[in-house]
Amino acid sequence: MGNTFYLAADAPGTRLDRFVSEKRPELSRTQVQRLIEDGFITVNNRPVKTSHRLTAGDKIKIAIPPPLPSPLSPEDVPITILYEDNDVIVVDKPAGLTVHPAPGHPRGTLVNALLAHYPRLSELSDSLRPGIVHRLDRDTSGVMVIAKNKSAEMSLVNQFKERTIKKTYLTLVQGKLTPEQGIIEAAIGRHPADRKKMAVVHEGREARTRYRVVQYLENYTLLEVMPETGRTHQIRVHLSAIGYPVVGDAVYGVKSPLLSRQFLHAHKLGFRLPSTGDFKEFTSPLPEDLERALREIG
Repeated sequence: MGNTFYLAADAPGTRLDRFVSEKRPELSRTQVQRLIEDGFITVNNRPVKTSHRLTAGDKIKIAIPPPLPSPLSPEDVPITILYEDNDVIVVDKPAGLTVHPAPGHPRGTLVNALLAHYPRLSELSDSLRPGIVHRLDRDTSGVMVIAKNKSAEMSLVNQFKERTIKKTYLTLVQGKLTPEQGIIEAAIGRHPADRKKMAVVHEGREARTRYRVVQYLENYTLLEVMPETGRTHQIRVHLSAIGYPVVGDAVYGVKSPLLSRQFLHAHKLGFRLPSTGDFKEFTSPLPEDLERALREIG
């Protein structure tokens, strides 16, 4: 059986999807948008768009349908587990591994691998992305955390929302980036001409990225990058926008003879363990293909 909830708008002018996400934190923003698009969330008994702006007193009905049987199946995909307890699994995702099933990648994903390791993951509400609270692009490697139960999922989602999770990436960009440390602050949204890409756009969502130079290598710069927000392709878009694209990024920069993918690695991830509240940081060393690219540069 599904559930039905009723809310009354108390903040005029707020977007419907943002309002519901804040009032019902167990629902992710993506889940809310999907429910609105499918007509399960209505305003004054009428279906509306996700961008609908509320008026004080509007009556919001949220009908959550019963979960569909999961189309996912466990698969013997090798993964490296850095840490595990009763609430979370921390993995070192290799480049080339898609996080969850999507059009064009229905099988062989990290989620399939996790289901083979921990079958009860399928009991979480999102049948296609159980336990997934953040993502790395297919060709980005490094540390990821996955929730093993609903309470852990809510804890991690709230930590991401409050921006208390510490993320550090290593990336190599083209050119000599100066100053040696700084902040890139520019809103990100869908590219106006290419809907498959993101871009710095005036009407986009707030995005903020800190960086620090690790080393200059010929006409390249090795950076530590600390995104403070979590927009799609944020690091790649921001660095490209200031004229220093990520090496090997064929979407926002140019291909490189050094690499068959972008030089972007989730090096460190720190968060509070849902069970104890203790802050823990997990580290993934640079994989061999990225190390080899640095050696070739010298």
